[in-house]
Amino acid sequence: MRLLRCLLKSAPLVNIPKEVDFYSRFSPSPLSMKQFLDFGSVNACERTSFMFLRQELPVRLANIMKEINLLPDNLLKTPSVQLVQSWYIQSLQEILEFKDRSSDDAEVIHSFTDTVITIRNRHNDVIPTMAQGVIEYKDHFGADPVTSQNVQYFLDRFYMSRISIRMLLNQHTLLFGGKVKVNPAHPKQIGSIDPNCNVVEVIKDGYENARRLCDLYYLCSPELELTEVNAKSAGQLIQVVYVPSHLYHMAFELFKNAMRATMEFHADKGVYPSIQVLVSLGSEDLTVKISDRGGGVPLRKNERLFNYMYSTAPRPHVETSRAAPLAGFGYGLPISRLYAQYFQGDLKLYSLEGYGTDAAIYIKALSTDSVERLPVYNKSTWRHYKSSHEADDWCVPSSEPKDMTTYRSV
Repeated sequence: MRLLRCLLKSAPLVNIPKEVDFYSRFSPSPLSMKQFLDFGSVNACERTSFMFLRQELPVRLANIMKEINLLPDNLLKTPSVQLVQSWYIQSLQEILEFKDRSSDDAEVIHSFTDTVITIRNRHNDVIPTMAQGVIEYKDHFGADPVTSQNVQYFLDRFYMSRISIRMLLNQHTLLFGGKVKVNPAHPKQIGSIDPNCNVVEVIKDGYENARRLCDLYYLCSPELELTEVNAKSAGQLIQVVYVPSHLYHMAFELFKNAMRATMEFHADKGVYPSIQVLVSLGSEDLTVKISDRGGGVPLRKNERLFNYMYSTAPRPHVETSRAAPLAGFGYGLPISRLYAQYFQGDLKLYSLEGYGTDAAIYIKALSTDSVERLPVYNKSTWRHYKSSHEADDWCVPSSEPKDMTTYRSV
């Protein structure tokens, strides 16, 4: 009897590879910020959300699950990556249980919302757990250029997919998952979106929290000098339709880096230059520039700051989601760039070695232009992992130039 129950419980897993193959044939449906906003504010219907998510979530999950299977075998075999895979399999399985259930049954819709909350909580530690898997692989097998390039390509897409899935889960649970439909802390937000996000307020919040950490560690911190330029409506507050938590994450990470660099570069002087912030709103873009006098980094290291495999930060032990997010993995900058790129923006660093660094966050000013940037699994994706990388067609300068006095003609 016990064996029968075990077999029945594991039976649905047999069909999971087929379901992944089926749903990965479809491309995800990117939503604009305006669509998120219109649905939540005008047509907030739990039934409609249920019908959309039970089709869209399997597509997004399956697309990235196909890519996980293209990773090097030794990376797939690490305990951490296997744990992440098990979470995705279980979540896909739970969503598919609602595939043929009636959308007119209130009990079904309520059960679906509970399942969405369970899935969201299950995936809380996806980022640090996958990061731990990369560390396990790197410690045992090293990192050759081809593998590093493939892992970088995969993690950018994997974490972007995770951001997008979490956005859908959060919108549904915040709109329909509780007895209180309006968040008392943020009454004007539509789910996780603020239709009138006060950019300067969020930036200052990120600065203050980063400053507390800096004060705890260095017993001092740089001041903030902030300038606003509203080219659309002079003298008005700079507001956009955006997800405040995404903007806060980016600002907080950049302030942490700027403060650490400033404190260490000027440690012997005891005088710490202010961090200067310029917030500018134009007709197409909102730009936040954060400038420090922290000494900058050499050009050759600039892109490495966004490389998951390159991180030299201390390696923490992953325990619970209550731990500081991304602490010690060196993932703060690459994840922040993904948050910016998620709604068609970007995050760029411009560094002057010996002086300081300018970090620029670009966000679309119009909600209609802020459309999800989603990875899709197709033949091009497959070829990226399977094709052999050709040698560079530019000569690489040697660290020891040839001694021309020994050159002999043939």
